[in-house]
Amino acid sequence: MIPVTKPFLPPEKEYENYVKSIWERQWLTNNGPLVNTLELNLKEYLGVKHLLFVTNGTIALQVAIKALNLSGDIITTPFSFVATTSSIVWQGCNPVFVDIDPETFNIDASKIEAAITPKTSAILATHVFGNPCDITAIQQIAEKYSLKVIYDAAHCFGTMYDNKSVFDYGDISITSFHSTKLFHTIEGGAVFTRDPELLRKMALMRNFGYSGIDTFSEQGINAKNCEFHAAMGLCNLKHVDEILKQRKLLYEHYLVRLANLDVKFQKLENKQGYNYAYFPIVFKTEDLMKDSKDKLELAQVYCRRYFYPSLSALPYVNKMDMPFCDSIACRIVCLPLYHTLTFSDLDLICRLLLRTQNFEDGEKNKQKLPVTLMPNQIAPVTSVKLNGTI
Repeated sequence: MIPVTKPFLPPEKEYENYVKSIWERQWLTNNGPLVNTLELNLKEYLGVKHLLFVTNGTIALQVAIKALNLSGDIITTPFSFVATTSSIVWQGCNPVFVDIDPETFNIDASKIEAAITPKTSAILATHVFGNPCDITAIQQIAEKYSLKVIYDAAHCFGTMYDNKSVFDYGDISITSFHSTKLFHTIEGGAVFTRDPELLRKMALMRNFGYSGIDTFSEQGINAKNCEFHAAMGLCNLKHVDEILKQRKLLYEHYLVRLANLDVKFQKLENKQGYNYAYFPIVFKTEDLMKDSKDKLELAQVYCRRYFYPSLSALPYVNKMDMPFCDSIACRIVCLPLYHTLTFSDLDLICRLLLRTQNFEDGEKNKQKLPVTLMPNQIAPVTSVKLNGTI
């Protein structure tokens, strides 16, 4: 079986050494020494000034919206994981969708200004699959209309924009350290900001709003993370350069092997700064996508319709017409991509996809040819074995 993703796990001994130290200290959570060390090491690796390690990426979004005192409308993308929209609604704000660029899959910055009203308080944009948005254009719009900017950078560990970490942009950026991400802490996430006062506020919010033993200065939540998750992060950080390098090789191999497949690839705005987090492909039609996905699954190769459906179709939001997003969401899948995926398995995936396309093309061509049957002649039956030797 080839799953769509696998978590990277470090050598057991590395993790066991951290666990032993936790046992010795008996300090499990509440801003322990491993959490502090992980935050320091991440700041150094990423080249950012401030970050906070939190429970997960969804909590990070909720803390960001609360910390910026947002209300009313938040302009956002309909093509993202559900948490991007649900966090806006959860915090009592109204998501206003702007359609995506069909090439990059990111929010179309040229359409944002038309969606701004007196009720608009912020822009929450997603760097889809680790591919940065048009940050420069979004920042110019935000400054023109005095709007806050939050970036959902859940997929962006290692991504660079204009020679800086993509986390260094916006009033607040958030990321996820979930086990499916290329860098993970099993469960986890982070918030980033350049504003020290905003950082102090979020640090208090992360721990119920405590400012002393029995004093509170912010309305808070339990967004802390624990020593065991920090230990996994410290282990994985040692291997992240190797992970990024291997994923790039796999991604580029996909491009070569699928050059003749009739699909569209995501347009990368900055290939030098990309982290190769996912490998999405877009088919010409939803039926072709479904047929290819079914054929892969017959061979126990699993991909994911990521993201589907469009967030504008959620039952708790106002319906809006998003033609580009709706079209992409119905035709896209992400193929398997992870550190231990072998090139032979990748070649198998590509052969199955190409075989399916060739079979479909052959069927279409046969339908175009006139068939004349003699009396009592039986039309030939064509069979294709999909689970045999590749």
